[in-house]
Amino acid sequence: MTRPFPPQRRHRGAMAIFAAPLLIALVTVAGLIVALTGDGWRDHVAWVALSLPLSAFAWAFSRRH
Repeated sequence: MTRPFPPQRRHRGAMAIFAAPLLIALVTVAGLIVALTGDGWRDHVAWVALSLPLSAFAWAFSRRH
């Protein structure tokens, strides 16, 4: 049996759509700046910050497949 109307799509605002990519971009840029400005503990902070995009990709890929 077919439905008479297609399912309703939930509309989201621009902030809801771009919040996560913007956060990832800001953390990545901060990680690059920290990596270029010093050694020691800054290297560890940079590794954590620069692993965020890879972690987000792995999470999204695992959810899709």
